Amino acid sequence: MSQEKILVIEDNSDNLELVRFILSQAGYTVLTASDGLTGLNLARQELPDMLLLDLTIPELDGWQVATEIKNDPATANMCVVALTAHTLPGDRKRALDSGCDGYISKPLDLPNFVSEVAALLEKTHARRN
Repeated sequence: MSQEKILVIEDNSDNLELVRFILSQAGYTVLTASDGLTGLNLARQELPDMLLLDLTIPELDGWQVATEIKNDPATANMCVVALTAHTLPGDRKRALDSGCDGYISKPLDLPNFVSEVAALLEKTHARRN
């Protein structure tokens, strides 16, 4: 696997560490932020291949971060994936409407999480080419 870079924005430290650990073990370079504003700035600075985004984070919520990422020409092609416990029927639509390219619900399906991430990255790469 190439050293694809993933930024995880998550305010729950246990969830953040779990996702960081799983993705690092799978060979990804993982950056982290615990609030939306820090995460948005880091995304603009580091230009990761993927942004895994909790939707209820402090400073800027995940919906705002996704919108900002997709409205900025420098980051518009970034793969943005909601990683959230928001699982009501309208939550997925709201995430996709705000610019998310995918949606992974919490609690994580640990056996399939890495393959979900890889599939979303592959889909994004195919769309760019």
